[in-house]
Amino acid sequence: MMKRIKIFTGILIMSGFILFTGELRAQTVNNQDSEKIVDQEKKEELKRDSEAAKSAFIQNSQDLDDLFDTAAGYVIFPNVGAGAYILGGAAGNGVLYENGEVQGFAELRQMDVGLQIGGQAYRQVILFQTQEELEKFKSGEYSFSGNASAVILEEGKAKSVTFNDGRAIVTMPKAGAMLEISIGGQKFNYRDK
Repeated sequence: MMKRIKIFTGILIMSGFILFTGELRAQTVNNQDSEKIVDQEKKEELKRDSEAAKSAFIQNSQDLDDLFDTAAGYVIFPNVGAGAYILGGAAGNGVLYENGEVQGFAELRQMDVGLQIGGQAYRQVILFQTQEELEKFKSGEYSFSGNASAVILEEGKAKSVTFNDGRAIVTMPKAGAMLEISIGGQKFNYRDK
C-alpha cells in the first residue's frame, strides 16, 4: 500500500511539473526584450484563447455577462499553469481589454510555499470596476496579497460574481488536480500593445 502511495505521489508531482512547464512554454514570454510581455507570433493565439475563455466564463455565470459590459476594463488569462510540491508556482499570459478593445498584454507570476501538491491548468479573469483600479493594473506593479479572494467557477455550476474592493476575480479550472487554486501572491506585469 505504501509503495502505491509513493507511486501515485510521484505521478502527481511529475504531472504537475509537466503541466506547469508546458503552460510556461505554451505562451512564451520574451525575456530578452523587457518591453514585450508576449512574443509577436503568440499575440493572435492569445487573443483567440482569451475570447474563448470569456465565452466559457459567461456560460457559467449569468453575472459575468453584465460585469464584462459594465467594467472599466478586464484582463483575461486563458491558460494559467500551476504546479506544486510544497513550493508551488503559477504562470500565464493574458490580454487586457478596455471598452471591448485590446489595449495590451499582461503576465501573471505566482510563488507559494505551504502544504500543496499537484498540477492544474485554469483560466482567470480580473474585472476592474473603476478606471482608477484599471490604471493601477496598467501601471505594471499590480499584485494580490494573501487575503485576496476569487470566485471559482466549475463547468455547469453557476455562481454569483460581484465586485469586491474595485475588482472581481474569477478562476475556472481546465485540467489537472490540485487541492485548491490560490491567487494570493500573484504579481502582474503589463505592456500596452
